[in-house]
Amino acid sequence: MEFTNSLLIWYLENQRELPWRQTRDPYCIWLSEIMLQQTRVAQATPYYLRFLEAFPTVVDLAEASEEQVLKLWQGLGYYSRARNLHHTAKQVAFDYQGQFPKSYHELLKLKGVGAYTAAAIASIAFDEAVAVVDGNVYRVLARFFGVETDIASTSAQKEFTALANTLLDPKRPAQFNQALMEFGAIQCTPKNPQCIQCPLQWGCVAYRDQKVDILPVKTKKTKVTDRYFHYLVIEDPQRKILLEKRTEKGIWHNLYQFPLIETTSSSAWEDLQQKIESIWPSETINSIVEMNKTAILHKLSHQNLYIRFYKISLNKELATGVPRESLEDYPFPIVIYNFIKTY
Repeated sequence: MEFTNSLLIWYLENQRELPWRQTRDPYCIWLSEIMLQQTRVAQATPYYLRFLEAFPTVVDLAEASEEQVLKLWQGLGYYSRARNLHHTAKQVAFDYQGQFPKSYHELLKLKGVGAYTAAAIASIAFDEAVAVVDGNVYRVLARFFGVETDIASTSAQKEFTALANTLLDPKRPAQFNQALMEFGAIQCTPKNPQCIQCPLQWGCVAYRDQKVDILPVKTKKTKVTDRYFHYLVIEDPQRKILLEKRTEKGIWHNLYQFPLIETTSSSAWEDLQQKIESIWPSETINSIVEMNKTAILHKLSHQNLYIRFYKISLNKELATGVPRESLEDYPFPIVIYNFIKTY
């Protein structure tokens, strides 16, 4: 298995020193894999370390409140990961007596644990000979073997998983899986891969056929929608501010925000004033001030959010307001948190 041997030699010489590689604790491996989904290593690493400091064991995480978990996750994005993380921690703590299942198929029963994460935990923590397949693996295998199957197709995962399993060294599954993912992350990168210095150049079909830029094939395109958010920073004479929890399904579920008016397009200031005064009677409002005349563009994977904030000063006390100095205690979407820090 020349591919496998070349890959493992490369990994021994080039692997990055990452905190989750210093342990075989399934809790730490699971935590890192959830955080690394759709997130760069440099961004995820400080969150990983803070989570382990706050919640050293899966039981500690299970016993935390959801707000504590979301607050610590704040800024990492894709918040459904944090909610699933908390749910799974409870599952392991209470249904499995604090011990992670030790097999790939049992791990799949945990909420938020799919084929990739289960394979990563099973191989790295328990030496089970099961291959991982993520975006990095798709790219390396598609290029080296010249696989032109659309990775967005329903058959792709089965095909690439079967191929990865034929290459897996059953005596070193953890090392092989980490090597394959690492190779895709720092050598066989999506753009400008280091083909000239590549130790797998000798057999790479994409390099030979000049297809590096078109493999892997991915034809499915994500439709991006534009949304327009107008947040009302409503403050009473005692400097208490109105907050609400975002309870509807979708982005930022169970995070906090200021009262929101969403429009289908960029509304004129006069139109927004009318909407605001339809919610809050004009006799209760001292002033309305547009806090950022240029919308903040916040990009998500499927959405562009254009965000404005409006300061509304009331002349009567709020029944449920939050003291201004306590705002930072709540878990917010990072764009709102950054606004609070700035203003």
